[in-house]
Amino acid sequence: MSAKVAVIYYSSTGNVHELAKAVAEGAEKAGAEVRLRRVPELAPDAAIDSNPAWRQHVEDTRDVEIATLDDLAWANAYAIGSPTRYGNISGQLKQFLDTTGGLWQQGVLSDKPATGFTSAHNAHGGNESTLLALYNTFHHWGSIIVSPGFTNPAVFEAGGNPYGTSHPASSGEVSEATRAAARYQGERLATIAARLAG
Repeated sequence: MSAKVAVIYYSSTGNVHELAKAVAEGAEKAGAEVRLRRVPELAPDAAIDSNPAWRQHVEDTRDVEIATLDDLAWANAYAIGSPTRYGNISGQLKQFLDTTGGLWQQGVLSDKPATGFTSAHNAHGGNESTLLALYNTFHHWGSIIVSPGFTNPAVFEAGGNPYGTSHPASSGEVSEATRAAARYQGERLATIAARLAG
């Protein structure tokens, strides 16, 4: 049985969106069926309009389907991404995760591999703590956390975050090295999901 991977993310200015696409590419390379989904934007227009890159990203990604609970029920593996917000996940992603109680109660989310990815403005802007905060949800779901660890040279070349791919936005656009690490992370997730689905 092949993996069915739900790549679900929130992105304000596009960095996490780029990581999500790379994770999805890696999972597809490993033979997985992938659903790439974004969670709804909850910020008011005044906040979005205060940052032209944020407004541009909202307009540019209207064609990306909105994540639903059905996507979680369908998948047998999860890759979830969020920008860092004070060392934690974004409110937009948290709101979506907070709606999963019914699936959790039914045991739908348990025993499935899951991984996370993130972006902060600075290299030490909370990337690791954001992933660890996201993994708290995975622990409650009963997920099998599939971090990249130091299992591939791509992790080192992208800055060496064993918890999940991360991008420091102050460095500019997402680098090819970081995209390669994200692709590897998606491939690793899908490979392990396929083994478990066996």
